[in-house]
Amino acid sequence: MEQKLEQKLNDTVWVCHSLFDRNKTSGSSANISFLHGGKMYISMSGSCFGTLTPNQFAVMTMDGACIGDKKPSKEWPLHLKLYQNKPETGAVIHTHGTYAVLWSFVPAENEDDCIPAHTPYLNMKLGKVCTVPYEKPGSQALFDAFDARIMHGDGYLLKQHGAVVPGSDVLDAFYCLEELEESARVAWELRAAGLR
Repeated sequence: MEQKLEQKLNDTVWVCHSLFDRNKTSGSSANISFLHGGKMYISMSGSCFGTLTPNQFAVMTMDGACIGDKKPSKEWPLHLKLYQNKPETGAVIHTHGTYAVLWSFVPAENEDDCIPAHTPYLNMKLGKVCTVPYEKPGSQALFDAFDARIMHGDGYLLKQHGAVVPGSDVLDAFYCLEELEESARVAWELRAAGLR
């Protein structure tokens, strides 16, 4: 049975506040979405995870049309592409977490599995993380580059930009994002120490 919309909104707001309060995102740079009733609910353009409320979501159809007058995040096509290509996806989170961004500058040995599995948890929670070449945020070139890589990974590291993580619901996406960021931190720290 599908969760009620109110519960999904409350869970999503909690996730956003948790990420913001722990410095996993800042300003208005992140965006989040979930599916409900065959529609995509996505954080509004310019919204901040730290102050996000249940009223700050735009609603869109699965062909990208807006319902109502709330403007969605400019990166809504990243979310929509995941829903269209991976039907098991129920929520998507995109952040500019410090360690994910730092690790995105490290040349990948394997672009389809770019974060080393120093611990087992990233693969257990999310799976493989693939790189997406740098393109200007919010641009059609970025959306095209993401579309070309979407079936190569379970999560995504946009070069010089940040992470995009899908999940079965918003809490699942949150747990997967946490593992991606922590795995990138471990990889970065080990590399800085000259151990890997």
